[in-house]
Amino acid sequence: MVSPHITALETKHAGLEAKLRDEMNRPAPDAAQINMLKKRKLRIKEELSQL
Repeated sequence: MVSPHITALETKHAGLEAKLRDEMNRPAPDAAQINMLKKRKLRIKEELSQL
């Protein structure tokens, strides 16, 4: 059984992935925004791996 916490983290991770993809596809991507999104995704991935 998947806990609601895991589901929420996976949803956040997918949302960040979509935002990252959108930012990278812009004509002039913001490198700072990309780095921030990548760090947030990594923190969520690390938390998921510890559960």
